[in-house]
Amino acid sequence: MSKVSIIAAEFNKDLIEKMVGVAVGELERIGIRSPHIVRVPGCYEAPFAANILLAKPDVSGLVVLGYIEKGETLHGEVMGHVVHRALVELQLRFLKPMGLGIIGPGATKEQAVVRHQNCAKAAVMALERLLNLR
Repeated sequence: MSKVSIIAAEFNKDLIEKMVGVAVGELERIGIRSPHIVRVPGCYEAPFAANILLAKPDVSGLVVLGYIEKGETLHGEVMGHVVHRALVELQLRFLKPMGLGIIGPGATKEQAVVRHQNCAKAAVMALERLLNLR
């Protein structure tokens, strides 16, 4: 059985907690019980936590959950590109899979509310397929 951790951003906490609940349920459905949940302030901090967790020999993979909302400037877009790139590079560095469940950048609150459940499920499904590939 694989040991999986969930990294969850605390920014937009109510929405992210719903995503965590969905992800935990999906992980249980595929036989992964009691995932370790690490909360970080926002998506920008997710790569730091991912780096620490992926370096642990007993961690098989991660699910990363967050929401980068549409703002009045390009800050969220820039942050989103940096975060996504860093997470992909960490997967390749450690050769451990990650299910990415970050809504945005550029999503409105209304779009995030509609998408949160499918996004969390898709992140777990991606992780499951990559774990099976290994």
